[in-house]
Formats: sequence, C-alpha cells, structure tokens
Amino acid sequence: MCRREITDEQWVRLAPLLPAKRGNGRPYHDHRAIVSGILWVLRTGAPWRDVPERFGKRTTVYSRFRRWTAQGIWTYVFARLLELADHAGQLDWSKHFVDGTVIRAHQHAAGARGGQQQEALGRSRGGFSTKIHLRAEGSGKPFAFLLSGGERHEAAFFAPLMQLGAVRRPGRGRPRTRPDKLVGDKGYSYDSIRRDLRRRGVLAVVPRRRNQGKSTHFDRETYRERNLVERLVGRLKRWRRVATRYEKRGWCFEGMVALACILEWL
Repeated sequence: MCRREITDEQWVRLAPLLPAKRGNGRPYHDHRAIVSGILWVLRTGAPWRDVPERFGKRTTVYSRFRRWTAQGIWTYVFARLLELADHAGQLDWSKHFVDGTVIRAHQHAAGARGGQQQEALGRSRGGFSTKIHLRAEGSGKPFAFLLSGGERHEAAFFAPLMQLGAVRRPGRGRPRTRPDKLVGDKGYSYDSIRRDLRRRGVLAVVPRRRNQGKSTHFDRETYRERNLVERLVGRLKRWRRVATRYEKRGWCFEGMVALACILEWL
C-alpha cells in the first residue's frame, strides 16, 4: 500500500464514523479511495487537479472533501474519536496544554469574499498568515483547536478554546471539558485567565512574566512536559496542507487541520 494511503488498521476505526453510502441508484465511489485521495493532498500539498487517477476522479475527491467539510463530518469524526478514547481510558484529563502557532498563507489563499478577518487571515511578523490555537490532552494528542488571523494573540482566544472539546461520557451527566491542570507559556500569564481557571476548578500551570513577580507555588515538573504540545505542532506541520495554508476559505483550512488531528487519534 502506498505510504500516502490510509492503513487497514486506521480504516477499520475510521470507516464506521463516515456517512453511509447513498442508495439512489447512481454510482458512488468507494469511501476509502476518496479519503485516500484527500489524504494524499493533505500530505503533499499538491493542487487538487494533480490527484493521481488511482484515487478516482479529481473532481470527485475535491467535491467530497468540500461537501463533508461544509457538513461538519470531520468535526464529528474528531469528536467521536475523543469519546472513544475517553471510554477506553486513553484520554488524559490530568493536564492539558495550550499553545498557538502561525501558519504562512500562500498568496492564492487571499481574495475570498468577506475579507481576511472573516476567513481567519491576517498579517503577523511572519507575513500573510493564519494562527492555529491548539489544546492538547495530557499525552500530547490534539483535543481542540480554532483559527484566527496570524497577528492575533493567543490569550484573546483562550476562553473560546477552553469551551471546545466537550466529551460525552457513559451514562447520564454533562460532557466533560475541564482538565485538572492547564499548562501554558507566559503568553497566557494574565490575571483574567488565572481567575477563569480558578473559577472552573482548574489549576493554572503558567509561569509569571518578570513584571508580575514570582509565583510561590509553581508546578515546575508539570510545566516541563509542555514540550508535548510543541511536538504535536511539529507533527501537524508534517502535513503540507497544514504547514502552508492554500485554502481561500477558513472553513476549508479548518477541515484540513481537523483531518490532521483525526490521524493523530487513528
């Protein structure tokens, strides 16, 4: 099997979460071949028109990616994988990590109707870019993410990021969203963030900036594990459609990032 295609083990876990095949009499291309074609684009960063014929018609590969992204299929699959991992005891709630990373946007990503701000585009020190605000669970796998323009500060998106990733648990009760500890760098060292975490019953493991004085109770051992989220960023950027943004529409790029996160859990 080509290294760019999904493995048998991954497909066994992914297939039950995808939409059922339509039964309206028209030929419907096999999900696995089409998903493999989408992953080929995700990995190589190549234009959709260059999708190899072994995956099917390039127009079919592109249209299914776009349709499933618009329908929230990738978001649903990501959420279900989190639930399955939690039920199997593989989701670490003892600590979560937050971080942000800037993604350079290709010049062809500009020009969508609605303006750059609506499409999560902006200009940072790195130029025309998008920022991924990322939250990872305790073992360093993705838990939630959201997008903004590249110039936006991580702290401005902390609250909405913490509201994402509600995991339904067996039996009755509300989904869980709160870890025991939240680990972030000095970019998250704001009194408003500390108060919000304290109100939620979450221990903040965030070093204070020099002008804020020293913390008397700082969990240095847990903070040393923050490299897990940095390594996750590195793994996500191995996918070239994540490392560079080519999509004009923010929701299309969000679909690419969601796919990369899904593969981390397969």
